[in-house]
Amino acid sequence: MSAPPVARRIRIGIDTGGTFTDVVAVDEETGRTATTKTPSTPADPAEGFLAGVSKVLGLLGLTGESVTAVSHGTTVATNQLLEGRLDRIGFVTTEGYESVLEIARQSVPDGYGNSYFWVKPPRIVPADLVRTVRGRLDVGGAEVRPFDRDDAVAAARFFRDAGITTVGVCFLHSYADDAHERAMLEVLREELPGAVVSISSQVLREYREYERSVTTLVDAAVKPRVGAYVSAIRERLEGIAPGVPFYVMKSNGGVLSAEEVVHQPITTMLSGPAAGALGAALVAGAAGFDRVLTCDGGGTSTDVAVVVDGEPTLTTEGSVGAYPSKIPMIDVVTVGAGGGSIAWLSPEGALKVGPQSAGADPGPICYPDGGDRPTVTDAHVVLGRIPPHLLGGEIPLSVPAARAGLERLGAELGLSLERTATGILEISAWNQANALRQVTVARGLDVRDFTLTTFGGSGSLLACRLMDLLGLPRTLVPVDPGNVSAFGLLTVDVRNDHVRTAIARHAELDLARVRAVVAGLEADARRALDGEGFARGEQRLQRSADLRYVGQAFEVRVPVGGGELDGAAAEEVAQAFHAAHRQLYGYDFATDPRQAVEWVNLRVSGIGPIRRPDLVRLSPAAGGTDRAVTGSRRVFFDEWRDTPTYARSRLAPGDVVAGPAVVAEFGATVPVHPGFAATVDTYGNLLLTREDAS
Repeated sequence: MSAPPVARRIRIGIDTGGTFTDVVAVDEETGRTATTKTPSTPADPAEGFLAGVSKVLGLLGLTGESVTAVSHGTTVATNQLLEGRLDRIGFVTTEGYESVLEIARQSVPDGYGNSYFWVKPPRIVPADLVRTVRGRLDVGGAEVRPFDRDDAVAAARFFRDAGITTVGVCFLHSYADDAHERAMLEVLREELPGAVVSISSQVLREYREYERSVTTLVDAAVKPRVGAYVSAIRERLEGIAPGVPFYVMKSNGGVLSAEEVVHQPITTMLSGPAAGALGAALVAGAAGFDRVLTCDGGGTSTDVAVVVDGEPTLTTEGSVGAYPSKIPMIDVVTVGAGGGSIAWLSPEGALKVGPQSAGADPGPICYPDGGDRPTVTDAHVVLGRIPPHLLGGEIPLSVPAARAGLERLGAELGLSLERTATGILEISAWNQANALRQVTVARGLDVRDFTLTTFGGSGSLLACRLMDLLGLPRTLVPVDPGNVSAFGLLTVDVRNDHVRTAIARHAELDLARVRAVVAGLEADARRALDGEGFARGEQRLQRSADLRYVGQAFEVRVPVGGGELDGAAAEEVAQAFHAAHRQLYGYDFATDPRQAVEWVNLRVSGIGPIRRPDLVRLSPAAGGTDRAVTGSRRVFFDEWRDTPTYARSRLAPGDVVAGPAVVAEFGATVPVHPGFAATVDTYGNLLLTREDAS
C-alpha cells in the first residue's frame, strides 16, 4: 500500500543578492515561519537558490513535496546591464529613423557643468547593426505607406549573414497599430529561425520613440540569459519539489510565472528591491505607519523607496545603468553603499566609499579567503559594531585581518584606525542619506514626515546616524531584517500591466474611443490572468491614465474608476489630475481655461490575488531586558565603550534597550548609539528613537 500524498502547504520566497541568498518559508496551515541565508554563488546563481530551498526545508523538517509555491527575486537582468555583458544586437526601425538611438534625448548627466568634457556612452546597438524598412503609420495608426517586405527580408538576411541572433524591432507609431511590426516578426522567424526577437508593440505600447526603442532592445538583450537562468532553476527545482509553481518577482510589485517571465524578461528589472519595498510596507503598515521610507542595505548597494498610504510609489521613468526603461516599476533609487562597498583613496587624496564592491567573492578582508581592500563591513567589525562572525557563527570574521587592511588605508590618509573606520561609515551614511533625500526632498516631500524602515543584512547598521543626518523621528527595524525582501516575495500578487497611448485633449475626448481602448486592455489583462490559472471571479482589474497640461513633456498618472467611462467619470479623472499635479509640483491650472488638459496613456493592471502571510503578535515576557543580555564587548561610537550585547530573539514586546548597545540576530545587527533607545513592539519590531524625544 503506497503512502498517502503529502499536503502542500509551504510557500517559499528566495531573494538572491550580491553577497547572500535570503530565504523565507511560511507554513500556510500553522502560520509558522522559517528564515535562513546562504552565500550567493555569482558563477551559478541557481546553485545558491537551490541550496537555500534545501536549507529552509531542512529547518522545517519537511521535503519538497510539502511546497505549494516558490517566488524568486533575481538581479540577473539588472547585473547583465550594469556590467555591460551584452551580446551583439540587431535593430530594425522605420526608414529615416536610423539615428534615433544616437540622437536620444540630447541630455547630459547632472554635474556636467563641473567638467570640460562629457563622452556619450556607447549606444546599445552600433550604427552598423541598424537596418531600416520602408513603411509608415501616422499618429493614429493609419497606414501612410505600406510595409515593404523586400526591405524586411534584406534586413533579416543581413543579420543572418552577420551572425546576429538577437534583434529588436521598433517602428514609428506601432503603439497605435502593430500590423507592420507583426509582419516584420514573421519575416524574421522565416529568415532567421531560432533568433531572439522583441517587438515594441509587445514590450511597451507607448509613444516616445527613443525610450520605446531602448526598452525593446533591452528586453531582447536580456532574454537569452534570463531565459536560460529561469529554465535552469525550473528544471533543477523539479528535482526537489516536482510540479511546484515557480514565480518570479517583477519590477511593478507583482509576480509572474516562470513560463511567462521568459517572454517578458525586462519586467524583472529591480525585482529584488521591489520585493523589499513591498515587504517593508506590509510590516510597517501593521505596526501603524503608512508614510515610510524603506532602506534596503545589502552587500553591494542600498535601495531606497517611498511608501505612502501603505503602497510603494510607482514610476515609468526608471533606468538601469545608462538605459532608460519605461516599464512600470516601484520607484527605487539605488546607491553603491553596501556592506561590501570598497573604501579607496582618490587621486586627489580624498577617502571614497563604493560603488565598487567586494561582493560575495572574494568579499571583505575579514571574510575567510576575503579580498585585500577594506570595506564597510571591515570598518564595522573593527569598531565592534558587528560580532566577529556572520549568520550565527556560520561565517567567522577575522578582526586582525580587517584591522591590518584599515591601518594600511589609514597610513595613506594620515588617520588613526578609529578615524579611518568611522570616516568610512560616515561617507557610507551620507551616501544613503542623499539617496533618501532624492526620493523625498527632491520630489517635494518632507523627509521628517516619514518613518524610516531599515532592513537587509547591512540596512540597520547606520540607522541611528541616518536619523541624525535627516532629522527622522524614528526607525523601524523588522524581525529578521536580512530576510525582508524574501518575505516580501510572499506578500505580492500576480500582476500584469497593459498600456496604450491614446493622446487627446480632455475637452475633445472621444469617450467611445477611450472605452474601446480600455476594453481592449482589459481583455488583454484577463487573457493573461486566465493563462496564469486565475478564475474570472478571482481576477481584479485596476485602471489608470497618464495626463498632462498641453505643452508639458511629462505626465502624471491618476486612477480611473471601475464604472462606466462617461463624461462625469472623465471629469473626475481630470480633477484628480489637477490635485495630483498640485501635490507633486505645488501648483495646477484647474481654474485657468487657457491651459488645456491632455490625456496621453491609458493603462490597465490585471491582478491575480495570492494569500498573504499573517504577521504574528508576540506576548510580553517577565524578567526585563536582562534575559536577552549575551555579554559585553568594547564598541567604538564617539569613543571606546564597554557595550552590552543582546540576543534579539530573547527580547519581548515592551522591552526597551538603551544605547549604547548592540542587538544581534541570525542575519543582521542593530547598533544602538548613545542617546538612542530601541523599543520592542507587539510584532517584535525594534523602534529606534532618541531618548530625549517627547
